[in-house]
Amino acid sequence: MKAMVFDRHGPPDVLEYKDVPMPTIGPTEVLFKVMAAGFNYNDVWARQGANVEYPLPHIGGSDAAGLVVAVGEAVTTVKVGDEVLAHCGISCRVCDACTRGEEYFCRRFRLWGFQTGPLDGGQAEYAKLPEVNIVPKPKNLTWEEAASLPLVLVSAWRQMVTRGGVRPGDFVLIWGAAGGMGSMAVQITRLFNAHPIAVAASDDKLEFCAKIGAEHLINRKSQNVLDEVRRITSRRGADVVFEHPGAPTWPTSIQAVKWGGTITTTGATGGNIAETDLRHVYFRQLTIRGSLLGSKAELLEALKHVESGRLKPTISQVLPLKELARGHEIMEQDEIIGKMVFVPEHATA
Repeated sequence: MKAMVFDRHGPPDVLEYKDVPMPTIGPTEVLFKVMAAGFNYNDVWARQGANVEYPLPHIGGSDAAGLVVAVGEAVTTVKVGDEVLAHCGISCRVCDACTRGEEYFCRRFRLWGFQTGPLDGGQAEYAKLPEVNIVPKPKNLTWEEAASLPLVLVSAWRQMVTRGGVRPGDFVLIWGAAGGMGSMAVQITRLFNAHPIAVAASDDKLEFCAKIGAEHLINRKSQNVLDEVRRITSRRGADVVFEHPGAPTWPTSIQAVKWGGTITTTGATGGNIAETDLRHVYFRQLTIRGSLLGSKAELLEALKHVESGRLKPTISQVLPLKELARGHEIMEQDEIIGKMVFVPEHATA
C-alpha cells in the first residue's frame, strides 16, 4: 500500500510517498481502508523530532475515517463494511485508570499516529486500530468531514466542558480561534449558550470565526488583546480562557481571566516554558487546569451534537495524500483556517 512515511527527522521534504507493507491485525484489531486522513499539529512535532519516544519509520495521522475490510477473530462490535472513524487514544484498557473510564491517565497511554509505530498511523491507504478505538462514522458526515473531527473535537470538548466547566452566560477567551482546536471551542461555547471571544492573527481568520459563531473578534496583531477583553467584559475579565499557544500568550491569559476564573491549557504549540506572576494566581484565586485528549466516552458525547448538526466540521482544504509535505509547510507558516484533510488516491478513483 501507499503511505506518507519518514525515516528521519527534519523539514517537510523528509516525507516520502511510497509503498509499505499492509498492516496485519491481531485478534482484537480492525483493518480499514482509509478514505480520508486528518492533519494535526502533532504531525509537525513528530516530523520535527518532538521529545517523545516512537520508532521509525513513521506514518503520521491521528485522525482517519474509512471502510472496515477485516476484523480480528475476537472482535464483536465491528464488522466488515462498517463506516468508521478513529479515536486516537491508545491505552491498556485493563489498569485502574482505564477501568474507571480515565484512559488518558493510563501509564501506557499513547496517541495513535504520533507515539505509535513503526508504520502505524492514518496517513496511508490502510490502517489498523484496536476494536475499542473504532467509532461509528456519523451518517451526516462525508469521509473528509469525519476525518477532520475526532482529535480536535474530543480535545476541545474535554478542555471546554470537562475541565473548563463552561456555563451559560460565560465569556470565553479563545486563542487561535480559527484553527482546528479553536474552531471547535468557538462552537462548543455557543452550544452552551456562552459568549465566544475569538482571537486570531488576521481579518480573514476573524471573518471565518464570525461565521461559526464567535460574538466578539480580536485581531492579535493590530489590537491589544487584554484591553479588548476588558472592554468586552466591562473590565470583569473572561470567565474561561481556552489556552493552547502556551508561552507567547500565557501572561495575557493570566491577566485576562476574571477573579476566580478558570484557565484551561493544552498543547503549547508556541512554546512550553511560560512565565507566571503567581500573585495573580493566589490573590485572584484563579483555577488553572491542564487538559489533554478526551476519552472515547467524551468523543461519543460530543459526536451526538455533530449528528444533530449543532457542531460542524470546519474544513478549509482537501488535498491528495501525496501532497502532505505541502500541508506541513502551511501549518508551520500558520496559514491554516479550520482543518486540512488528505485523501488517498484510491478514495478519489
